[in-house]
Amino acid sequence: MNRPTSRVSGSIAQVGDAGGEGFVRAMGRNFILGLYGALRSIRMYPIENSVVQKSLEELTAIAEELRSKEGELEFRVSGEFIFVNSTRLRLDLDNYTTFSYLLSQCRGSGVGVIRIVSRPAARDWTVLLAFLLQPQGEVPADRFATLLQRLDTTGVTAFELAPPVESEDDEKHRSQSKEAAKRTYAQSVAATKEVMNSVRLGQSPNIRKVKRVVQGIVDQILADETSLVGLTTIRDYDDYTFTHSVNVCIFGVALGRRLGLTRLQLYDLGLAALFHDIGKSRVPLAVVNKPDLLTDDEWRLIASHPWMGVLALFQLKEQQEFPYRSMMVAYEHHMRRDVTGYPRSLRTKAIGFFSKIIAVADGFDAATSRRSYQTEPMNPASVLAEMRDNPRRGMDPVIVKAFVNLLGIYPVGTFVVLDTFELAIVHSNNPNPEMLSRPMALIVSDDLGNVKFPGELVDLAEPDESGNFRRTIIKTADPERYGIRVGDYFI
Repeated sequence: MNRPTSRVSGSIAQVGDAGGEGFVRAMGRNFILGLYGALRSIRMYPIENSVVQKSLEELTAIAEELRSKEGELEFRVSGEFIFVNSTRLRLDLDNYTTFSYLLSQCRGSGVGVIRIVSRPAARDWTVLLAFLLQPQGEVPADRFATLLQRLDTTGVTAFELAPPVESEDDEKHRSQSKEAAKRTYAQSVAATKEVMNSVRLGQSPNIRKVKRVVQGIVDQILADETSLVGLTTIRDYDDYTFTHSVNVCIFGVALGRRLGLTRLQLYDLGLAALFHDIGKSRVPLAVVNKPDLLTDDEWRLIASHPWMGVLALFQLKEQQEFPYRSMMVAYEHHMRRDVTGYPRSLRTKAIGFFSKIIAVADGFDAATSRRSYQTEPMNPASVLAEMRDNPRRGMDPVIVKAFVNLLGIYPVGTFVVLDTFELAIVHSNNPNPEMLSRPMALIVSDDLGNVKFPGELVDLAEPDESGNFRRTIIKTADPERYGIRVGDYFI
């Protein structure tokens, strides 16, 4: 009987001959898996352990295969992307953990590029990876300088390291991804508007079109989460019901990915999120859009939209294609963990996992949006803090914690004042998990208040020549006071 081949040799045999982008992408995927496996084994076991030695042997074999056939091997991180020999590797759910871990380790160590210039011995890999796992220094720039010094001291010369750098290709990828996100968002709002209006008129909506929209959102979140999450700041007042449903879908899918759901589960979750408020299509528009206080009868109509949403989903011609969980989410998304809230539960039961996710996404987007009866939306950072610190909100604390990790302490779209007297809009969560309070930000005015457009993207974790942070958030503020519309900077 033949002996089983190792994971490395099997992987190499499957990728075919060198000479094309497909080969680099396939072998690059094997390389990052090998790099991830070696880092994890070194973290968990002593160096002399057989698991560590085997993982280092596999990593060396993959690296040498790539280097010998391509003539070079360069591993590079840029933003949310990983490149091997200038070929961008695709992110999907199967390698999400690997991507996240490697990006986190590189960012924390201030490393942007690892170039292999000669065949590394097992010791070389051991030294490099051990130093990556235990960075020394207060900020990434200091850690990178220390890492170079430690490699030089230990005589490791097989690698050339460089800090993060931006190339023309990186900007091209970013621009393409941003345009794709805009198309996905616009199509999602249009499809949601069509569905809600169809249900309001008693017509049958195009369910397959909606499913394609959800698939587009899931695929875009997996490809580039930042661009699509940034568009949730638009929050169109006139089309609130439709943009709200799309925003909840985006937040829900992104949160579901952080919680480890499979691609199929993300599709189901996205579909449930998009239809969570479909019951409002059966509430008179005069009540939904009323700017004044509701009467008791009007409030009862609003509070009935969860169970009317279930009826609306049941009565669709293609309702058999809807997962049961979509109907449960429509019914439960305003319930708290103790089953209080509305509608009143006739029996004590646990709230569904999807419903808990959508409740968090729904609560955040609703509180940070301008509506007919809420002309002054709450500050995103304040909303997130309230959700995290106030148990009376009845939200699942584990899911809220994951949501904070997704958005950062200052969520996307938060308008802030810096200690340099510049005004800024939070653009994205800082990729370094140790810097959640120092997000990526768009500088939208100078220190004299002169507005900039489209703004300058900066990292609030960036140090100056003396090692101090160049910019620090001192407070959040209302953008309208300064005549700035946050959504304009994400379109």
